[in-house]
Amino acid sequence: MKYLFAFVTILALATMACGFTVNIPSVPTAGPEVTDEITVAVPEPDKVRLKISFGAGELRVSPGAGDDMLVEGTATYDIPNFKPEVEKSDGYVQIKQGQFKSLNVKDFKNEWDLQLGETPMELEINAGAYQGRYELGGLALTGLTIKDGAADTRVSFSAPNQTEMSVLRYETGASNVELTDLANANFSTLIFNGGAGDFTLDFNGELQRDATVTIDSGFSDLTLVIPDDVDARVTVEGAAVNVNHSSGWGQRNKTYTQDGSGPTLRVIVSMGAGNVTITD
Repeated sequence: MKYLFAFVTILALATMACGFTVNIPSVPTAGPEVTDEITVAVPEPDKVRLKISFGAGELRVSPGAGDDMLVEGTATYDIPNFKPEVEKSDGYVQIKQGQFKSLNVKDFKNEWDLQLGETPMELEINAGAYQGRYELGGLALTGLTIKDGAADTRVSFSAPNQTEMSVLRYETGASNVELTDLANANFSTLIFNGGAGDFTLDFNGELQRDATVTIDSGFSDLTLVIPDDVDARVTVEGAAVNVNHSSGWGQRNKTYTQDGSGPTLRVIVSMGAGNVTITD
């Protein structure tokens, strides 16, 4: 009897299968490499906002665009849907990766190398799981926002920002992020939100005015690099946070202080659990 039941079940399933169509998504395959030139002239309005929307791959941004140019660079890719698109409207410019929804591609090439001009601008970078290398020193950034997913990112201000930056905002997931020479960014407020990861915020450079930094993260290792001549206050909140600091820092409750000259750097850290290292 059980054999008859098994036979009937198989027959029923086979009959049902004949009545259904199953669409299995095709897996895109890499083709020949293509390199596109990206050139965007400076828009006419005085207030310029540049947004770079990038998915997966490698993204490099640095100074170096020619006169009267907002962006110059290249995009090299081997999947047609990665082809970048440029949108412009009344001082707003967006350079974005083409539509690509499949998660099944593992081996591909998608590399952008962009140079920015010296015109004052608000810069926003949105990215996914990628590698980012940003040298932003010497530009004129009125504001900077970087949002990414699982990333390996290095952001540097090796030269002073040529204008005052109101807010520098960085939001990331489980990532490895290093921000260096942040004093040169000339920001008044820095907001950093991270998930689990290794984060380094290096405040070398020239601090030109009082600045406030708020850091909110989950389970992470956070390193704060603050030169020993900077007047600084660091407050650390968290139930399971271990704090280590170099000599020269005083402590009162959850606040660590260093006496220095010039503007004051105030840092407020809220962390779920992990390690905070304050060093010079």
